[in-house]
Amino acid sequence: MRVRASPTLTSAILARRRPARDRLRVTRTAEPRLKILLVSDLHYALKQFDWVVANAPSFDVVVLAGDHVDIAGQLSGSVQVTVILKYLRRLAPLTRVVVSSGNHDLDTRDGAGEKVAAWMNRVRQLGIAADGDTIEANGALITICPWWDGPVVREAVSALLQRDAAKRAGKQWIWVYHAPPADSPTSWTGREHFGDADLSAWIETHAPDLVLTGHIHEAPFKRDGSWADRIGASWVFNSGRQIGPTPTHIAIDTQVREAAWFSLAGAELARLDLPLTRPLQSLEIAPAWLSSPALGPSLA
Repeated sequence: MRVRASPTLTSAILARRRPARDRLRVTRTAEPRLKILLVSDLHYALKQFDWVVANAPSFDVVVLAGDHVDIAGQLSGSVQVTVILKYLRRLAPLTRVVVSSGNHDLDTRDGAGEKVAAWMNRVRQLGIAADGDTIEANGALITICPWWDGPVVREAVSALLQRDAAKRAGKQWIWVYHAPPADSPTSWTGREHFGDADLSAWIETHAPDLVLTGHIHEAPFKRDGSWADRIGASWVFNSGRQIGPTPTHIAIDTQVREAAWFSLAGAELARLDLPLTRPLQSLEIAPAWLSSPALGPSLA
């Protein structure tokens, strides 16, 4: 995968709940419900890891889509990994947790000389799905792709997707893949696209329902960039990155068919049952499916 390298607002939105008659909801009773929390690029921001732990029980699946480590940090990668594993151990009993690697997480070379995140094996030992794993959750198939550094792991990712395509059989198919696709607003840096052309080709081939990414921190905040994109029938999301104790995050309800993005810059909503139109809807009132007492101000 060689690609070029407000808490207050959220709380206020959640405090203002839509009257039932005004809620935009599309409920497909035949479709199993899966509530997903996506965060990425926490880069050893421990207060943001604390936030994830505090809010994890409100979701069916919590996805941490790579770059858990900060290679520019003062602590060694091995020390950071030890602490991150402690957070993941706290998360594991709270909900289903999915962890993929990013470019900051690579810590060794495999037999082919390609960089890999070998510590993902330690994540798996915690009972958490990680690089190369596939799980089912509430009727959805979730494929977790590693960051790839060369042709061997790239071919392994291709084979993983090909294998899981045969398992799809009408299920919702969700990919976790650290980098966003090429030529997408989710990979826009403000100057150029820094996405993954191979991912774009795989999306075209397999048409997954959702692709959960990160990597390009600034994409949601830049003009012509975004946290959401649609490629054919596939929705692509990149939560971005911000400073402070609350990470940028995306909440998805697969039955209601909505995704909401929260950041210090504002909050937006995408209706997954409708064609993508821009600008995306600004959120001033919480989606009904995020208005439960279990969430409430804890999302602040």
